[in-house]
Amino acid sequence: MPFRIPRRKKADRARTGRLPAVVTWVVLLLGLWLWGREVTDVGHGLSAPATGDVAALGRPGDAELPPAARPLTGARPQRLDIPALRVQAPVVARGLDARGAPDPPPFDQPGVVGWYAAGAKPGAAGTALMVGHVDTETRPAVFHRISTLQPGGTIRVIRDDGRVAEFTVEDVRVLSREDFDARQAYGPRERGRAELRLITCGGTFDRASRKYTANVIVSAYLTGTGL
Repeated sequence: MPFRIPRRKKADRARTGRLPAVVTWVVLLLGLWLWGREVTDVGHGLSAPATGDVAALGRPGDAELPPAARPLTGARPQRLDIPALRVQAPVVARGLDARGAPDPPPFDQPGVVGWYAAGAKPGAAGTALMVGHVDTETRPAVFHRISTLQPGGTIRVIRDDGRVAEFTVEDVRVLSREDFDARQAYGPRERGRAELRLITCGGTFDRASRKYTANVIVSAYLTGTGL
């Protein structure tokens, strides 16, 4: 079921005005929920690396996490670095496909990360969303091991303004498709922060439906910058 944003005539818009903020938020979350289901329907053969607790794989617990840094001005992401996983991946902007759903990275580019360009820019206030494949039919893909990240880990986004947005991992969660909570997955954890979500397939691979049973969501927030 594709997510489409209905278009109204100018006269209609003049009569009704802007949608209330709560309605806009609900529509956005609905679209992101549908997007999350769409982009993680990867019909490939390898098992996902993340299984088990649908609430969280990595919780802050007693880990002392650094304070949040002040959000940056907006700039487009160019590369995503995850030092602990030795990931250095190009980032491409993705929009809506012909069906009106956000377009994931091409399946023939498993090393590429997709950034939802209609949302927040990484490092700016809000929640920036990045999605990558967990595997292909023959080998692991760019986000194959993100479920192994731990709270306190570092993620860097190299931006087109020459600055590096440095994020600290807050937690890693596996959300079942049946109990998928869009607000938990995509909503901000703390108002006013610059946050980042890395999203891929998780759970187990259902060979009958050729889909994974869950999504892995890595949540991080801006804690520093570099050049």
